[in-house]
Amino acid sequence: MKTYQVTVDGQIFEVTVEEVSGSGVVQASPQPVASAPAPVAAPAPVAAPAPVAAPAPVAAPADGTPVPAPMPGKVLNVKVTQGAAVKSGEVLLILEAMKMENDIVSPADGTIVSINVQTGDSVNTGDVLVVIG
Repeated sequence: MKTYQVTVDGQIFEVTVEEVSGSGVVQASPQPVASAPAPVAAPAPVAAPAPVAAPAPVAAPADGTPVPAPMPGKVLNVKVTQGAAVKSGEVLLILEAMKMENDIVSPADGTIVSINVQTGDSVNTGDVLVVIG
């Protein structure tokens, strides 16, 4: 015979198992055992530092086409400079989101009116990254 201690729903039971040859049926008789010691109280939660607010999105000038961030992420590389001419589909910057690098491309031909982000900036969905005039 073998005796085991089994915990079910926080209660400890002592179970004795007898080997039976041939039939394969085992009879067990659970018997409650002294209860486990009370769990130790968890340490008091420590207040998390206040999150740093992201800079407010810069409003696009009325005479340009804003290029918004399609998703939250981090600017890895700005590929254009202010005043540069760009073609539709040209890569303006690289945005890292969920461990993937995403090319942010120009929606139209034009000239870069303003660049509202720099390498290392964190952006939210809808933040205006670049304005094309």
